[in-house]
Order: sequence, then structure tokens, then C-alpha cells
Amino acid sequence: MRADAKRNRDQLLAVAGTAVAEQGVEVSMRDIARTAGVGLATLLRHFPTREALLEALMHTSFGDLTAEAGELERAQAAGDALVSWVRDCVAWTTEYRGVTVLMAAAIEDPDSALHSSCVTLRAAGARLLARAQAAGAARDDIDGEDLFALIAMLAWAGDQPALAPRADRLLGLVESAVLVGAGGGRGTPDK
Repeated sequence: MRADAKRNRDQLLAVAGTAVAEQGVEVSMRDIARTAGVGLATLLRHFPTREALLEALMHTSFGDLTAEAGELERAQAAGDALVSWVRDCVAWTTEYRGVTVLMAAAIEDPDSALHSSCVTLRAAGARLLARAQAAGAARDDIDGEDLFALIAMLAWAGDQPALAPRADRLLGLVESAVLVGAGGGRGTPDK
């Protein structure tokens, strides 16, 4: 990639990250291009669809969360590893307004630019869940799809202005519902 093309791509991603965090995933592609100081055609050459732009924007974060799951598997007790990873996933998904809706749709759509990353992320969570279940720290009647849905639900709640103040309490309630026994993590959520 030529130096000027790389510079344009990097600038587009930087601007898009800020715009999506502030305005949500439906932010105008034209506004992103304008703020980045390039034409819409340049943006579309790099990212032909909104999903392609979002996938590029979130690719590093998906990779980081997947790697974190592997590190937690090796470094923490099973229940604590699961709780830590879920909390980090929820925190990350609330950084980009509206991304949970796209992720939930993308995981069911193999043609989506986000599909592969979402499937990989769900598999990482499923491994942590299975480990917690094998250790007796998590209920055995949920699976990776349920966990992914719970993360999406919690992130959606945190994205809603009326529910955002309760987001941490809701996360604690979900943790208590998923984890079992003394190794079950954080105990009773704050009232």
C-alpha cells in the first residue's frame, strides 16, 4: 500500500472510531470522509461498506479480547476468568454505540464482514464458559451462544441512557445467575 493510501486509511479509522463512539454505528459515511479530509470515493475505496469499515475498526479489539480469553484461561481460576472476560467484553461493546445490534446480526450472517470476528469471539467465550462449567463454577445449562447473547444484552442495556446507571448492577445479577458455588465470583450484586 502506498504511503498516502495508508495515511488516508489510518486517518479514516481514527475519525471513524471517534465518530462511532460519539454518534453510533449509523454515523454518516460522508461525514467520516469529510472529517478525515478525504472524499467519499476514497473512503469507499478502502471500505466499500459500513460493515467493512466497522470490521476494520473493531478487528484489533476482537483480536485483543480473543487473546485475553486465552491468557485468562491460563492465569485465573475458571469462574474468575469467565467473569473478568465478560466484564471486559461488555465494557468494550459499550464503547461503540449500536455495535451490539450489528454483532448479533453478523453472527447469524456468514456473508457479513463482521461474521468471522464475531464467531471467533463467541468461541473464545465458549471455551472460558466450558472451563468454568468443568470446574463446577458455572451452570451447565448454558452454552457459548447464550453467553454471547447475554453479553450483547448487557452491552445494549449499557448503551441506553435510561438503563446505563444500572448496567453494573445488571452485570452483577447476570454473573450471579451464571456462576454457581463458592467459586462463583463476586457474590451477591449491590442493591
